[in-house]
Amino acid sequence: MSRFFSPRYSMLEAYTPGEQPKDMKYVKLNTNESPYPPSPLVTAMVEAESKRLNLYSDPESRELTAAVAELYNVGSGNVLMTNGSDEVLNFAFMAFCDDEKGMAFPAVSYGFYPVFAQLNRIPFREIPLRDDFSIDVDDYCGIGMNIVIANPNAPTGLALGLDDIEKIVSSNRDSVVIIDEAYIDFGAQSAVELTKKYDNLLVTQTFSKSRSLAGARLGFGIGSEELINDLNTIKYSTNPYNINRMTSAAGIAAVKDNGYYMANCKKIEATREYMSQELKKMGFAMTDSKSNFLFARSDRIGGEQYYLTLKSMGILVRHFSKPEIDDYVRITVGTREQADILLSATEKILGVN
Repeated sequence: MSRFFSPRYSMLEAYTPGEQPKDMKYVKLNTNESPYPPSPLVTAMVEAESKRLNLYSDPESRELTAAVAELYNVGSGNVLMTNGSDEVLNFAFMAFCDDEKGMAFPAVSYGFYPVFAQLNRIPFREIPLRDDFSIDVDDYCGIGMNIVIANPNAPTGLALGLDDIEKIVSSNRDSVVIIDEAYIDFGAQSAVELTKKYDNLLVTQTFSKSRSLAGARLGFGIGSEELINDLNTIKYSTNPYNINRMTSAAGIAAVKDNGYYMANCKKIEATREYMSQELKKMGFAMTDSKSNFLFARSDRIGGEQYYLTLKSMGILVRHFSKPEIDDYVRITVGTREQADILLSATEKILGVN
């Protein structure tokens, strides 16, 4: 770092994105992108909007906000559109936390949570998972802190039911509970309806996974109008034109073509089940994932070795060095063809006939 870098950030451990190597062509199963392209309507609307890039985007994202609000049966005042769900999460850390009111989250979860806390100089508490990687709901009840939980969790893929989420939210009425639903469309239950009952619940989602727009950077939050107003205060103090014209057009088109994307989610769920069963035949153990990835381990090969060997064969998966999970790899569920490539490579690695 330079001699000008502020000491207050000297201990910051930045988030590490999934690798994007360019040294060869890979089967890319490491960053949980959709294997399916955006719908033709998205491409057409983005192309049309590209001709108006000389003009600022709408800072209120009114048409996009209205489309998302209608899709989720909430009011426009209950929705905030953001530059990926990372932005709404960061806004929430900024808006609702301070020296006295910190944030609690699972010790094994999305790696950006501790980064947001450190970046904003917020006290935080990492709560261990159970031995089976599930979340113990009682650990979060009445704890006197704001809470963020990925549901389904990452990288485990395990999901909480709505009763458990409501138990957490209802026992922390003086704190904000954020449910990060980046992977919700692959088999879990959304908590959006609970935002109508609890003014302390914020649900965040992204267009990156189920709607094939990882490269467009689009996310949103749904909550009470008061929570959304708080987040808008942060937005208009940092980045009022946070959604560019082409991304907004892509989002509107994706909502219009929602059936296309939900059908793709069903394909991914079917491929997930196929991959899971085939890996189990080879001795792998894995969690009951409700996301677009598998979290798997084998007694015959360590997680890091499996990841490195696959990489040498042109297949990328994700390995984490945390001691609790370093035996595991996270494998994005792609197409059936990509699944077969991974499975064939795994058979060769393990010497399976």
